Amino acid sequence: MKSTTSKTKKRPAIVGLLAGLLISLLYATLAWAAPASETVFPAHVQQGALVYGRVPPGSRVVYDGRQLDVTDYGTVVFGIGRDASGVARVRVTPPDADESKVSIEIRPRDWPVERINGVPPKTVSPPPEIAARIAREQQKVTAARAHSNHGLGFAEHFIWPVRGRISGRFGNQRVYNGTPGSAHSGMDIAVATGTPVKAPAAGTVVLAEPDLYLTGGTILIDHGYGVGSNFLHLSKLDVAVGDTVAQGDIIGEVGATGRATGPHLHWGMTWFSTRIDPLLVLQRPNR
Repeated sequence: MKSTTSKTKKRPAIVGLLAGLLISLLYATLAWAAPASETVFPAHVQQGALVYGRVPPGSRVVYDGRQLDVTDYGTVVFGIGRDASGVARVRVTPPDADESKVSIEIRPRDWPVERINGVPPKTVSPPPEIAARIAREQQKVTAARAHSNHGLGFAEHFIWPVRGRISGRFGNQRVYNGTPGSAHSGMDIAVATGTPVKAPAAGTVVLAEPDLYLTGGTILIDHGYGVGSNFLHLSKLDVAVGDTVAQGDIIGEVGATGRATGPHLHWGMTWFSTRIDPLLVLQRPNR
């Protein structure tokens, strides 16, 4: 199915500004109740989790060799990979205090095998020229995820982009037409072609491609501080690169483009290059 891209719908500058101010005000209101001088992280998390922490504003925070950006309110966020194990260690140096170390237990999950049959054979074992195209397209996706702005969409309580049956779960090992593939990178939601897709949180569109070989119509949204969403197999795109979206805005329509056996929305989430489970993000309690 060939996808079409609608004209870019830029939000008026004043609307974007007001939206940003409202998000900032909301986030300040909902910020953790812990005193600003405290450092707060969860004691344990699951594989594939998005971890939210609270530190004194202005702190230097390092996780896995990467310095994390800290919001004005003292919030940091990072992702735990599907195959991570043991303990996640975070180093926090407040503005006027010595460094402290935080250890977060990573709890393992069971990853069942999902067998997907009826996939077009050329998408499972592509010829060399198609493999080269896939590599080029993946470079675009990787580049779009390499940087992130300081938007506060990541701190919102995420909503479902569509409502439907979960037909594929994050992390499960996939076997396509009998050929083992990589672990599933997101959550599949089975709904009809043409179903409107909503932005699960505010952000900026950093990639909008109507016809990638494996993923078909594809949209990537940067929610800020490294947190991003990707929406695959779309039949229609209603946004373009550079557009700002608010939570609940329509960004496109469900389809079956790319490597798909039927209409569904693949919703994936990442922290930079680390893939995380959207279902865990949805289950995050309100703060």
